[in-house]
Amino acid sequence: MTEPRHCSRCGHRLAGDNPRKLCSPCQSANLEAQTRPPTVPPDFWQLDKMRDALATWHMGRVLFAYRTHPFHGQTLSQELVGTWLGMTQAQLSRIENGRAPEELTKLIRYSQILGIPAELLWFDLPGEPRTRSAADDRPSVLLPVLLAGREVMLPVDAEAASAHGLDAVLGDVAASRTRKIEATSVGRQAVRVLPFAGLDELQHMAAALEDARRYLDGSVVGFFARQFEQCKTDDGQLGPLRVLPLVLGVLGAIQQHARDVQPGVRRQLLAVGADGAEFAGWLYRDLHDPGSASYWYDRAMEWAQEAQDVPMQAYVLVKKSQMAYDSRELARMLNLAEAAGRVCPTAPPALRAEQVQQEALALATHGGALSVIERKLDIARQTLDAEVEAPASRLSSVTLQLRDAAVYTEAGVPDQAAGIFADILARDALSRRDTALFSARRAAALALSGHPDEAASVALDALQIARATNSGRTSAILADVAQSLTPWRSRPGPREFREAMLA
Repeated sequence: MTEPRHCSRCGHRLAGDNPRKLCSPCQSANLEAQTRPPTVPPDFWQLDKMRDALATWHMGRVLFAYRTHPFHGQTLSQELVGTWLGMTQAQLSRIENGRAPEELTKLIRYSQILGIPAELLWFDLPGEPRTRSAADDRPSVLLPVLLAGREVMLPVDAEAASAHGLDAVLGDVAASRTRKIEATSVGRQAVRVLPFAGLDELQHMAAALEDARRYLDGSVVGFFARQFEQCKTDDGQLGPLRVLPLVLGVLGAIQQHARDVQPGVRRQLLAVGADGAEFAGWLYRDLHDPGSASYWYDRAMEWAQEAQDVPMQAYVLVKKSQMAYDSRELARMLNLAEAAGRVCPTAPPALRAEQVQQEALALATHGGALSVIERKLDIARQTLDAEVEAPASRLSSVTLQLRDAAVYTEAGVPDQAAGIFADILARDALSRRDTALFSARRAAALALSGHPDEAASVALDALQIARATNSGRTSAILADVAQSLTPWRSRPGPREFREAMLA
């Protein structure tokens, strides 16, 4: 007599004429799972990893967070999710690993198929405009201005705007210009923007976004520049996810309206846009998203060239060289560093110092003589000491010393590097994000110097901050530290750090 067979999924007894491993109900459920996403509970979207992905305005990151969500029990394959979304596995892989998709119709379709709540998106679904949650008391608002069917975001301070009669102004503008402006919340990760100056500024900004040729002037360009400066300040304490939505919103406004403004204003606007685009490139580097970083560095270079801002062109080349170092494209790193020197031979001292120091780092990665490398580091220090005005780059003497330490690590002198890192970190003068970044580099130097216990302790502290600030760049360095500590994995400190990395 044949032994009864049971469904491998639910355990129910299989019918005698069923040759499969699943019962009929489970076969139906399995077929449905292959054709459409599962229904997920509301708290599915509240997972930190998911909210962080949504805050990047990058659908590829959202899809990855969706596939790897613990709700599913196991990571969903790219092939399966691609089938739901109407694409191949290779296409989904490119979206996850490339720069952020921008085609609105596709973004809408993907979000509707997966059932992403409208209020969490960075764009509006048809018939489902984003609304402000009653539980939210965030201080910033965006004014979405609908122009030719495209939404442009104007960021203002919510509390100050309300105190100045925001609702009345919005009504006046809508009535006088026959278009709709609505106040809506910035994404979950938004930060406070610069104070709102009053009704006149709001009316002027609204007019500029409607008729850039007539009203977008130097004061509007200055407003955009101040947003970027505030975001740069906030980034160091809060991390890239908190400031990226606002940066992208302002860049979107610049990108759209640059073609309409007067020629003289256009140059000013593109100069500010180049600075903001370079900053966006840095934010994406910190998120370990080189595809998006490259895109914004290219925009920064293009806008700086049109604005005839030669120092910014050189600065972007230095940043591209640094990104090439991150990805260990060492020949490209050296070429870009040298190109920056040729593009702007009369660069301001701070920029020149950073460029020469990057050359020293490139030489160190190529096994250059320590005496030659140190000579370049001396030139960089002397050049920065000659700075008498506000620096053209954001290089400070402390940052220069920290990067000197990175050079010494590459040059095979990790003990000296670890000492420099320790001295500066002890001053407690760095932002949270930079504290984590350079602590990770110190841990790497300690591991290379043969101090595994101290390296593990420093790395563990850096890991906590890196996760709090969502610094993918720091996390990548810490992954290398964990690999370097493999020979000491049985020791308590390294073992605790490796377990924390896997948590």
